[in-house]
Amino acid sequence: MIPKKLQIGDAIGIISPSGAVTKETMNQFNRGIVFLKKLGFKIKVGKNALSNTLKYSATPQEKADDFNSMFADTEVKAIICSQGGDNSNSILPLIDFNIIKNNQKIFLGISDITVLLNAIYKETGLITFHGNDVMWGFGTKHADYDEQEFRNRLIEGKIGEVKHNSVWKCIRDGIVEGVLIGGNLNCLNKLAGTKYLPDFEAKILLLESFDQSNPPEKVEAELYRLKQMGVFEKIKGLWIGYYNHKSKIPYEEIVMNVVKDYDFPILKCDDFGHNTPNTTIPIGIKIKLDATNKKVVLLDKCVK
Repeated sequence: MIPKKLQIGDAIGIISPSGAVTKETMNQFNRGIVFLKKLGFKIKVGKNALSNTLKYSATPQEKADDFNSMFADTEVKAIICSQGGDNSNSILPLIDFNIIKNNQKIFLGISDITVLLNAIYKETGLITFHGNDVMWGFGTKHADYDEQEFRNRLIEGKIGEVKHNSVWKCIRDGIVEGVLIGGNLNCLNKLAGTKYLPDFEAKILLLESFDQSNPPEKVEAELYRLKQMGVFEKIKGLWIGYYNHKSKIPYEEIVMNVVKDYDFPILKCDDFGHNTPNTTIPIGIKIKLDATNKKVVLLDKCVK
């Protein structure tokens, strides 16, 4: 299912399905809203988007109510999450997936929102989007690349070769095509053992890790979880993102320690992840991963 593209003047819904917006981060939230308004969009903030009922986030029901109502709201043409966090998986049993099927619209987020991006795709087939959120993407100092890729993908509907903002590296060469799934490694693994985990067969896997809270040994542990689930025997390729841990151990080195026995192509870039400029990446469309020539090509329409 392909959502409709954004047009200037459309309403964008803002929800907080993971972490709470706190007093300390309220300025970032407001700056992100101002940015989206300057682009020409109307903004609807969810009833519970600023709730902190549990003192660490809103309740699962509050978050799910906002999620379901924003998808049901015919005025809202896209939903952008305020931020990530740790517990968006708490709302999965409370999501009305039939509402999503009947109201196909852009859904955008990063980090813990990986849980929802992949669960929505698995349960409905709707294309979702890995990219900047309100607070940490558009509410902080962001690059022109962030804004341009948001426009390219969600307003212009541009596909084809993904623009580079960093030096891309071929970690293991090869050229493959397949449907792209994934996002944040730890958060994707929250779906392990649940009905919401997508099928990895013949997929291309997108992976990044937040360096400030994930030292190399923790990244390795999460990669081994995927390995022991049989994921690396199924996928066709791997696209890995930004990681700049104080150990100075490169992400690709940790990855290769785990997947050296396989032969799928691996491509590395710094154009998605935490604390780096982010392209806007459709989850659920067919792409070409060309590690040999260091490029990714989006092959399917992601908005209509």
